[in-house]
Amino acid sequence: MITKDMKIGDIIRKNFDIVEILMASGMHCVGCPSAQGETLEQACMVHGIDSDELVDKINEFLECAPA
Repeated sequence: MITKDMKIGDIIRKNFDIVEILMASGMHCVGCPSAQGETLEQACMVHGIDSDELVDKINEFLECAPA
């Protein structure tokens, strides 16, 4: 389960396909070294994205993703 206080780098390490969700949401800097150390909530604030909605999308994806 992903939470908004997790660092983006940790989230991506859980499942690399999450990058696609982040990019589609407008977070195009996921490869930036500084973004890897930001929490999902911090990055969402910078990009004007609702962190709760993004967390829900990611967790829905992970529920359906093969282990």
